[in-house]
Amino acid sequence: MASMVKPLLKSVREYKKPALITPFFMLLEALCECLMPFFMAQMISAIDVEGIEANQALNEIFKYGGILLVLAIFSMLSGGLAGKYAATASCGFAKNLRHDLFYRVQKFSFSNVDKFSTSSLVTRLTTDVTNVQQSFQMCLRIVVRVPLQFLFAIIMSFTINPRLAWIFLAIVPFLAVIIIMIMRFVMPFFRRIFKKYDALNNSVQENVGGVRVVKSFVREDYETKKFEKAAAEVRDDFTRAEKVLALNNPMMTFFINFASILISAFAAYAIIDKTHWAAFDGFGKGELSALISYGIQMLSSLMMFSMIFVMLSMSLESARRISEVLTEQSDIVSPEKGVTEVKDGSIRFNGVSFKYAKSAKQYALSDINLTINSGETVGILGGTGSSKTTLIQLIPRLYDATEGEVQVGGINVKDYDLDALRKEVSVVLQKNVLFSGTIKENLRWGDENASDEEIERVCKLAQADEFIRSFPDGYDTYIEQGGTNVSGGQKQRLCIARALLRKPKVLVLDDSTSAVDTKTDALIRHAFQEEIPNTTKIIIAQRVSSVEHADKILILDGGKIVACGNHEQLMQTSEIYREIYEAQTKGKNQEEKGGEA
Repeated sequence: MASMVKPLLKSVREYKKPALITPFFMLLEALCECLMPFFMAQMISAIDVEGIEANQALNEIFKYGGILLVLAIFSMLSGGLAGKYAATASCGFAKNLRHDLFYRVQKFSFSNVDKFSTSSLVTRLTTDVTNVQQSFQMCLRIVVRVPLQFLFAIIMSFTINPRLAWIFLAIVPFLAVIIIMIMRFVMPFFRRIFKKYDALNNSVQENVGGVRVVKSFVREDYETKKFEKAAAEVRDDFTRAEKVLALNNPMMTFFINFASILISAFAAYAIIDKTHWAAFDGFGKGELSALISYGIQMLSSLMMFSMIFVMLSMSLESARRISEVLTEQSDIVSPEKGVTEVKDGSIRFNGVSFKYAKSAKQYALSDINLTINSGETVGILGGTGSSKTTLIQLIPRLYDATEGEVQVGGINVKDYDLDALRKEVSVVLQKNVLFSGTIKENLRWGDENASDEEIERVCKLAQADEFIRSFPDGYDTYIEQGGTNVSGGQKQRLCIARALLRKPKVLVLDDSTSAVDTKTDALIRHAFQEEIPNTTKIIIAQRVSSVEHADKILILDGGKIVACGNHEQLMQTSEIYREIYEAQTKGKNQEEKGGEA
């Protein structure tokens, strides 16, 4: 447990002071509450004397009443300050914890991210952090108060009458057994609940993210039933756990009342017949009242402890899930004193093989040997699942090669500072992502200090300037979350412009013009040749026309390079390339003939 909680406590940081002050005020509050029954007993004993005059009794009432009032005020102030500092510490702790989780996720490599689903990470950043925050606040207040109150109540009970105090202590083991049995039964439910929370969030995420597909296929009812099923599973497990936890309060109340009845019976009999109860000499109504109060405090502390245990048991699973993320070490890190300058855009693969997991039996890439000169344009073709994307992800170290070596600018990519390498290798991924904000704000991801003139230049290269200016707000047009208010082709061109703004030495387009027409695709490729001739360009495409004029074309099949050369060479030596070319050319010719007819 210590290894699980320790990473979380690092997030307390600047809130250590209020976190340490809270227990101090809780100590004062517990002390005041334990002194109050003692002085109450003194007041009852002082006025419960035969022949005491009214004025003298009234003086005793004012005397002890004043002390009780002071203790009550002091207890209230201590409790209020403890609540204030506990709230400050717990809210600050939660803020830091969310920051640390998000920061850790940002540092993950692709292989690290693959271990956690998106819905699971969302649950950990929200529900799990909230559970841990509540438990942290409870620990600062109640967890500190409960043992102190229990200890003070025991000491005061034995001070008043040791024999009767043992009745309370005799009940403690029974209560402890009940708490342990309840917790052992409900913990498995809580473990399952959080996994089902992930499934519930995943259902929501998929439905909201794919709402257009859902509606176009009229699958609203199906998605509703799927969500209801996930929600019902969470409800069922929570219900089972709560049914068991519901036994906690009545069991605790029963033992508290039982102990109070026993003490009242023994004490009342002793007060009436003191001749047979020498040990109760001097034991009166005040002492009985105080003893019952301390007994209730003692057993109430155990009841509160059981409630804390319930909350902690829930948050323990949350803490474990958060700790998993915080302790997850990125597979890819910058070396100490890594190289910070990329000489040029040359790329070399030396005997590279790659698999996504060490335990995987099959390699995604096998024995890749390839040399790309700086400034060359390289096209990559291959069927679905031929590992085209995997190949290019090794260049900016989004993944690390399992075997062999990848070089950029004549240096092993593992020797580069990660930020320096990735600034010089811009990748427009297959799945284009735009963020909420204006077009300018999205483009400045490539260079936050870019001028308006630079932004317009790269947009012209990416054939995006024309459609941007057609918007009423031009470059200040607001992009909705996920880029839902622009078309797929417009989104692709904006992502290409964003990558160009970085002025990289290597530009990788992973099927990034699939949503644009062939004319626009040709204009983009022509602009690249004219405007960025010294940048190494790697183009993954499905259309032969997109890579036909490349200096070098690779054909991948089954994770291996089965052919390499320019268009003319491959037409003569590669049957796969020839079949792809002829199939696409034939289809194009048929379309043209159909149009003429």
